[in-house]
Amino acid sequence: MSLIRRRRLTKNQTRQIQKNQDNFIDDGTLACGVIVSHFGKQLDVQITQLPTIVPKQPAELKIGDIWRCHARTNLPMMAAGDEVKFSVCATASMGRIESLSDRRTLIARPDRYNKVKPVAANVDTLAIVFAPLPKPATNLIDRYLLVARLSGVQPLLVLNKADLLGDFDEVAQIFQEYQLLGERYGFKVMQTSSISQSGIHELKSQLNDGLTIFAGQSGVGKSSLINQILPNANQSTNVISVASQLGQHTTTTSRLLAFDDTDLAKGGIIDTPGIREYGIWHLSSDDVMMGFDELSEIHGECRFRDCNHAQDTKGCAFWRAVADGRVLARRLESFNELIKEAKMSASAARNQSAKN
Repeated sequence: MSLIRRRRLTKNQTRQIQKNQDNFIDDGTLACGVIVSHFGKQLDVQITQLPTIVPKQPAELKIGDIWRCHARTNLPMMAAGDEVKFSVCATASMGRIESLSDRRTLIARPDRYNKVKPVAANVDTLAIVFAPLPKPATNLIDRYLLVARLSGVQPLLVLNKADLLGDFDEVAQIFQEYQLLGERYGFKVMQTSSISQSGIHELKSQLNDGLTIFAGQSGVGKSSLINQILPNANQSTNVISVASQLGQHTTTTSRLLAFDDTDLAKGGIIDTPGIREYGIWHLSSDDVMMGFDELSEIHGECRFRDCNHAQDTKGCAFWRAVADGRVLARRLESFNELIKEAKMSASAARNQSAKN
């Protein structure tokens, strides 16, 4: 089956799913809730609103209770943060998700089967965490900024372990560069330290009343920050390997960690391993451009319409802006790397589809 045919089939399936959703009628016997954990085919749903009509086989339902649920087969894939309506079976102590509410935002990524998979829904903020150690991968930071822009989510850059910054001049420079970008293009860049507690209160205030997802390299202290913000979250943490100075992954299951367990409207943190790697085979050059505000401003000013923005390309407006000090060279290099990756990944996906 060709890639084009597979995409058409996916669109048909999507239309059928939407039709089923549109035809869904709530008879008043369903509870409303938010998905707080995802375990493959099973999901944990926390009740936010009780049914208006008591079912024939009543179960003891309370707002704040969490029910393990299956989903109807005609529903799309769901993720932590999704708002749903579900029925309950007291005998089996299980629920069934019957309806998925419209999403305000959705962070999704391609999986190994070249299908786009939801990572987290209704997210307000993507907190991109980096640190002096391990050394920041700026191309990864730029990738997460792209995720935020494409998903309609507000990025928040957090330099953690700020107590170490005095020994890392290069990282201090990186922080200042992103701070200037944030001032120009409307996102905040801040410092925190789990050791000295500096910036923790400010970070909490930035995240209030919304859902946040944390992203960043392993070992930058994401789980430690979550433990500071939510002491009862019981996040597991690992120390950086002395030999490799690389972090170790600790999160294995997507979870919504609420600021107030009795009121999910007050927001919380979605901790998920699904954000670690964000493939971009499904993105066009224009999509990638959305993650680079400073390049979007001068897009179309190159001498040639098919400019590839290589450093030696004659008349490239992007590299002229680098020479003028208006654009950072490393940001343009990140852009070119992501464009190259998207094209190579898309080509590999087409080749794989042809073999199948």
